[in-house]
Amino acid sequence: MYSFRRANGLSAVRAFILLSGILLVASALAGLLFSLDAHAQQVDSATSPVVVQPGAPGKPSKTLPPSTRAKLPPLSQADVEFMQGMIMHHEQAVEMTALIPSHTENKDVRSLGARISSSQSDEIKFMRRWLSSRGEATSMEMSGMSTTADESGTDKSGHSSATMAMALMPGMLTPEQMEALRNAKGAEFDKLFLTGMIQHHNGALIMVKDLFDTAGAGQDAELFNFATDVDSGQRAEIRIMQSMLDKKSLKEK
Repeated sequence: MYSFRRANGLSAVRAFILLSGILLVASALAGLLFSLDAHAQQVDSATSPVVVQPGAPGKPSKTLPPSTRAKLPPLSQADVEFMQGMIMHHEQAVEMTALIPSHTENKDVRSLGARISSSQSDEIKFMRRWLSSRGEATSMEMSGMSTTADESGTDKSGHSSATMAMALMPGMLTPEQMEALRNAKGAEFDKLFLTGMIQHHNGALIMVKDLFDTAGAGQDAELFNFATDVDSGQRAEIRIMQSMLDKKSLKEK
């Protein structure tokens, strides 16, 4: 009887020890898996970018999930036409400044022209990139001209598509004005250049105003910043050119 009870007692102890060992191993494995999962989450949160969406005035910002992807805002046709038209507008300004080295020795006009040429050439590159990245043509399509223009791009009145396109852009110099500028030298050139460029810049200001007056247009952040920069920059240059003209008028008197 004693041996039997002792044997049963030893079996119970062994079973208890075995069960305890199994529980300890299971607990250790569970702890290891939890630790690995926590570490993976830490690594993932450390490597995933935090996307913060600024709140409206008076409202808190929001932290968006890492899966959030940036999307370009929907385009307005007015946005595309503004950029295409402004490329053409800027190209004429660059063409005007290209005449300066061979037409005048005026240092102020030369300095101003170099600044306008550099800034507007850079802006043309930006506008072309902006349009290309959105799958848009970098030149303005003359809608409705296909029925009035021949294969050479000239309509029945003898005007080229390029000339008619320029006529649509506020402030752009006419072919006659450009020809007069090319034929002028010295002080006469300076006056024609300054008055012509003021006219040109005022046209750009009209284009910016028309853009922002169009419902749904100008919402793209890059375009908005660019258009406001054009507005402020060309207003400043108009003041400079007007001052140069006023000084010249005083000297002539």
